[in-house]
Amino acid sequence: MDRAALFSLIRQRQSFLCVGLDPDPERLPASFGGDVLAFNRSVIDATRDYAVAYKPNTAFYEALGLDGMRVLRDTIDYIGTDHLIIADAKRGDIGNTSRYYAKFAFDTLGADAITVAPYMGQDSVGPFLDYPGKWAIVLALTSNAGADDFQHALQDGSEEPLYERVMRQVMAWGTPDRLMFVCGATRAEKFTALRRIAPDHFFLVPGIGAQGGDLAAVCRHGMNTRCGLLINSSRGILYADEPGRAARALQQQMRWALEKFLPEVS
Repeated sequence: MDRAALFSLIRQRQSFLCVGLDPDPERLPASFGGDVLAFNRSVIDATRDYAVAYKPNTAFYEALGLDGMRVLRDTIDYIGTDHLIIADAKRGDIGNTSRYYAKFAFDTLGADAITVAPYMGQDSVGPFLDYPGKWAIVLALTSNAGADDFQHALQDGSEEPLYERVMRQVMAWGTPDRLMFVCGATRAEKFTALRRIAPDHFFLVPGIGAQGGDLAAVCRHGMNTRCGLLINSSRGILYADEPGRAARALQQQMRWALEKFLPEVS
């Protein structure tokens, strides 16, 4: 799914919701009897009209062993082709290792995008950009408390924090048609500066809901002329009493944001 198709889907559904499929077997409703695939299918069925993307976190499936890998592939197959599918793997290695991570995500799983850690530089990100029509979603400014350990460190005596340098450098490796950035919702006040750096790129934004991110603030500071946001919700939808109702509530907020901050989309 290319950038034009993604924006078209956002306009069609009046939504930029990404549903995180991170199934914790200990939190699955008893009615599923531990069947992760059945649980995922129920969530997808309840949310597919309100979402434009799904983001299975590969760790939750890897922990289940070979059966988990089958569940992951079957989940992606069940989603189909009407949503952007993001493998949340946060890979970051070099050479053949990175190439095979890309092959696994795009060829074996059939995902449209994969999250990537840029710490090892261009040769760790480049292999993910060798697949036409696929996306590398690079970590930039994350929501976790430990982000302060490195991401906000000032560079070379300047006022530029490391995450800004990362974004500027990564933007030289690919175009907005192939690159997105992960930018956490709990740092909403930073989105104005993030948009100055990357005016045309999509941002994948975790941290709404359980982590306390402010959807309206992210939209106010982070939207561009093509929306440019994918807002992820995982626990707030997966473990809601009615996942479909939770997804619809978020979609309604996003429709309001599109009308308010991007009137030409509505």
